[in-house]
Amino acid sequence: MYQYSRLSKENNILKKFKSLDYILLVSILLLGFLSLATMYSTDGGEILFHTKSHFIKFIIFTIMMLVISFINIKFWFSLGYFTYIFAVGMLIWTINFGVTASGSKRWIDLYFINIQPSELMKIFIILCLAKYFHRMKIQNVNSFYAVCISLIVIFIPMSLVIIQPDLGTSLLIAISGIVVLWFAGLNHKYFFYSCQIFPLILPLLLSDVEYFEITISFLF
Repeated sequence: MYQYSRLSKENNILKKFKSLDYILLVSILLLGFLSLATMYSTDGGEILFHTKSHFIKFIIFTIMMLVISFINIKFWFSLGYFTYIFAVGMLIWTINFGVTASGSKRWIDLYFINIQPSELMKIFIILCLAKYFHRMKIQNVNSFYAVCISLIVIFIPMSLVIIQPDLGTSLLIAISGIVVLWFAGLNHKYFFYSCQIFPLILPLLLSDVEYFEITISFLF
């Protein structure tokens, strides 16, 4: 019985190795080595601080990527809401106790590494909305309630990132959420009208972004 269980586990590991997207993996590794070569060139052709730091992070996070890829997707699905709430909490922590650099407060000091919660939110907002729309009927996806909940889920982290300030990352978080809405089956007319209205209100949003930052900062 024990031997059968051990062989079964070994077969599962082999299957997971075979099922890896090797084209994607090789592409990531090539980009990593290219960035490492760029850092080496930036350091004047010597292995200095930036090259060493980049190499260590590249090795650590490549291993993390491989380990995470072997975790069953159902596990990540089960954590959809929790990861979102956790990331929102980290964003609020960043606003109040984060590390300030170049006029922006975007990082949390973990002593061995500075982590940027807004980067994690790009992934966690996808997990959250994917879990929310999972097995939801198409007519319910387009309901007023579902649309409002989705927009609130997108707006909260977006507003927290804007006041860091980081308008670019906040827009990427919004786009990540909107892409999930698209694949969930939200009526295309909403996207069409949004594309028509957004360019018109964008100048107004940019002109009032400082006032918006002050308002959200007061709330958190």
